[in-house]
Amino acid sequence: MVNLAKLDKWALGKCFDHSVLPKNTVEDDIRKGCREAVKYNCAAFYSASPYWTPVVLEELKGSDVLPATGIGFPFGVQPSKVKALETELAVETGCRAVDIVINAGALKDRRYEVIKQELRDFKKASGGVLTKVILDVCFLSDEDITAACKIIAETGCDYAKTATGHFEGPTMSQFLVMKKALQGTPVKLKVAGVKFPRPQNAYAFLLAGADLIGTRAAVEIIEALDQMREIGLAPKYEGA
Repeated sequence: MVNLAKLDKWALGKCFDHSVLPKNTVEDDIRKGCREAVKYNCAAFYSASPYWTPVVLEELKGSDVLPATGIGFPFGVQPSKVKALETELAVETGCRAVDIVINAGALKDRRYEVIKQELRDFKKASGGVLTKVILDVCFLSDEDITAACKIIAETGCDYAKTATGHFEGPTMSQFLVMKKALQGTPVKLKVAGVKFPRPQNAYAFLLAGADLIGTRAAVEIIEALDQMREIGLAPKYEGA
């Protein structure tokens, strides 16, 4: 669990996956986002497609920020073989973390074997890089969320993630359903789709047990640390 009292802004950066995911993204947007991720010591930088990975690799060279991308964005309806191929291509291109959008329709239909096979294929295709599974919980019941989290743990994926960021983000109640379902497993929790006001809500999720926040607003949220401490939404700094 993240201990905010032990983190300054530089160390806090590793709690964030920075991203540039809007429609009609151009190269300048990707380069600017990568530079922000390096400047703020983020854990990873995400583009919405492996198409951008060569540019991402160029900008992240010499840093420890992981080049990363989404798989099956944004709806997750592609067949498992297509997602696995996209994963393989992303890893071959240089991605060191990949986030797959789960097939929500199959999940809601309780076709759990479809989900298990999809995630097994994804995990195998990843070749050992970090694997994160996106649920887009705004479309799911608590039962769906719990079932998905148990499958994520069963298939050996590294993270369960709340949302793509393209639709409605998670409520705190939905996040806590995920946390409870994954208790006692090695699966970590990534929150994306943080609602406005982003700084306050992002820190609330970190305090509630999120390991990572995935966001286009990493700079804004990290810069708000002093303000969050001033108003009592984050603990005072105790030193590393």
